Amino acid sequence: MSRRIALITGASRGLGKNAALHLAAQGFDIIGTYHSKAGEAQTLVTTLEQSGARAAMLQLDVGNSASFEAFASALGETLKRDFGRDHIDVLVNNAGIGINAPFAETSEAQFDQLLNIQLKGPFFLTQRLLPLIADQGRIINVSTGLTRFALPGYAAYAAMKGAMEVLTRYQAKELGQRGIRVNILAPGAIETDFGGGVVRDNSDVNAFVASNTALGRVGLPDDIGAAIALLASDGAGWVTGQRLEVSGGMFL
Repeated sequence: MSRRIALITGASRGLGKNAALHLAAQGFDIIGTYHSKAGEAQTLVTTLEQSGARAAMLQLDVGNSASFEAFASALGETLKRDFGRDHIDVLVNNAGIGINAPFAETSEAQFDQLLNIQLKGPFFLTQRLLPLIADQGRIINVSTGLTRFALPGYAAYAAMKGAMEVLTRYQAKELGQRGIRVNILAPGAIETDFGGGVVRDNSDVNAFVASNTALGRVGLPDDIGAAIALLASDGAGWVTGQRLEVSGGMFL
């Protein structure tokens, strides 16, 4: 039986990289995308291949929807050439950026950048890739705990993620006839370089988050990668249209 294939956007670092490692450990081959860090992307390919998975990396700017047609063609060619397949089994819409700006000071340029990367990008990328997603496949979108609780400075970012949560339910409803399960994962605060690494590197922020989390610590990349692998697994086959918060019980 051939290994299943997962496509992960923003896989060269952070949560995308961790998801790739966890999915590979669960028997998936990996196609990842990177924006500009080709060296980091190739390093991950080497690591995945050493673990026994097949892997490839493709360049993609999720904020530029005009590039999606060419990307889909490149993905189709890569699938045939390197994997002997016509379809992927899992799409993880992970790529994104964080902008911390008070509502009163958020610029239109910042808003548009978040819109293009966090909402328009995954909307139209997923739409374009539908012919390449296998029936009975999985789509896993990524949200944030900030759609449930509010922290100053994330109004625009959280609004885009809130829209993704609504979109997830519509995707689940409309793609269910193909057996495609669509869910959205909402991480809490995680120790990565996201947003300049503030949760990881600022001891005061780290302590604040830990003190407001039921399990008493800040989240780690492995917490999220493992949850993505869970949603991609056969055990989650009767789960669709759901928001799964993976925050350790932050702000309960």
